[in-house]
Amino acid sequence: MRNFTVKSSQREQLLDISHDVQRLVDESNVKEGICLIFVPHTTAAITINEGADSSVAVDLLDKLSDLIPRNQDYKHLEGNADAHIKATLVGSSLALPISNGKLTLGTWQRVFFCEFDGPRVRTVLVQILPASTT
Repeated sequence: MRNFTVKSSQREQLLDISHDVQRLVDESNVKEGICLIFVPHTTAAITINEGADSSVAVDLLDKLSDLIPRNQDYKHLEGNADAHIKATLVGSSLALPISNGKLTLGTWQRVFFCEFDGPRVRTVLVQILPASTT
């Protein structure tokens, strides 16, 4: 298993980590297989979405904040209950196919680390599994 760190600069932020993940695939020399990406944090997540227009990330964060406001009557006392809920809804892992040594993504798709309780330094874990040759 490999990992890298992500440093957010805002409380809520979507950071494109596609190049970081692809670098690990390149280093693995795996041409066909699966890339598993996991975020071991309860107030952060991982997702795939459009990366060509940065306003998509802004819209996603805005809508999540509309749906799950920061200041509600939450029972969790740390003041970040909204971040826990957002992370649960978005999810903590992805599985992406690897084909010809590249992550298989659609034309506009990118892999995003979702920070919901920053700014922080976070860890992203990546496991690269080669396809069976039998």
